[in-house]
Amino acid sequence: MRVLFTTWAWPSHLYALVPLAWACRSAGHEVLVASQPELLPLIGRTGLPGVAVGKDMDGVGMVRGYVLPSQDDPVGDRRAPREGRGPRALRMFTAHADSMVDGVAEVARRRGADLVVFEPTALAGPLGAAAAGIPAVRLLYGADLMARARPLLPKALAPLAERVGVDPAGYDPFGSCTVDPCPPGFQVPAQAGEERLPMRYVPFNGPGTPPDPPLPPPRRGRRRIVVTWGHTMARLDGALFLAGHAARAVASLPGTQTVLAVTSAQLPLLGELPEGVRVVVDAPLHSVVDGADLVVAHGGAGTVLTSLRAGLPLLLVPQLPDHAGHAARLLAAGAGEVLTRDEASGERLREEAARLLDAAEGAGRREAARALRDEMLAQPSPAEVAGVLAERVVACAA
Repeated sequence: MRVLFTTWAWPSHLYALVPLAWACRSAGHEVLVASQPELLPLIGRTGLPGVAVGKDMDGVGMVRGYVLPSQDDPVGDRRAPREGRGPRALRMFTAHADSMVDGVAEVARRRGADLVVFEPTALAGPLGAAAAGIPAVRLLYGADLMARARPLLPKALAPLAERVGVDPAGYDPFGSCTVDPCPPGFQVPAQAGEERLPMRYVPFNGPGTPPDPPLPPPRRGRRRIVVTWGHTMARLDGALFLAGHAARAVASLPGTQTVLAVTSAQLPLLGELPEGVRVVVDAPLHSVVDGADLVVAHGGAGTVLTSLRAGLPLLLVPQLPDHAGHAARLLAAGAGEVLTRDEASGERLREEAARLLDAAEGAGRREAARALRDEMLAQPSPAEVAGVLAERVVACAA
């Protein structure tokens, strides 16, 4: 089986593809990852072969344009203007599809691909697959926040479909089925008639090595708080990167140790930190959260799912619509707490972290997080899902 994976050039979306892509490759299938040129070096660092399609877009500028508004916005004058009342994110995803769809279709034909696997915002994936006459499978990277956009997709993508010779009504922009790495208690319910293949979440938080020296086991009676702010917010604006602020807030909690997980590029944004805060640089998050008691973060899908896989409650401060969507699912599951950016003063962060760590007040949230972890671990492995996809490709070709 030849499988073409595709995403637009956003690191966290690529990372979500890696476990299934490697499962397919380890099973002996040919794998290729198609994205815009700027992502090729990072694809190479995952160990997967890549190919450039389309052209680079100002992804950072487009994402910056839909940062959630604040009552007291410290970066309001520097953000991209918030124009129009339509679905800004859908316009961004359509623009990326416009850039990539011809290339995805061409690579699928030229390489003799049997299947396209696309992350849910890479709308060139199902279109390119339809143009090449092969099936497409959607691979979620978190909660299915695109579900509400489904009625809008046929009209939004019709010009691109016609351009590549696809009947706009003759293909499904969600693919033939959806691979879902979320535990059922966290996921948005499937829509009527939609098929989902559950898959165990296996964290890939980017290339890197575990902390060196390793994080020691927490001393008896001492709880560990991990603070991380992902990859996105620092790229948009340093003032939106609240990791240093959050670490300063929770480091004063008695009986705790604070570990701050950042990239080397984020170090200049941290500011002065209290003595005793351990800063871990360029380490995959799953290697940092093991042994922790609480994660304080921004709400990105990878951070949330990696923390839940470790059975940890979270305190989130979402600043993008998808972060807010994952924060809402966390609240619905009872596995953490959420503050808006305006609410996230040092005092409030300390108060909410203390509640989540408290033996009595936080017990329900910790129990909910462990229940989601158990649901995750009960789902089929990426290797098993790769086998199911291969069987379906054979059945389609018969």
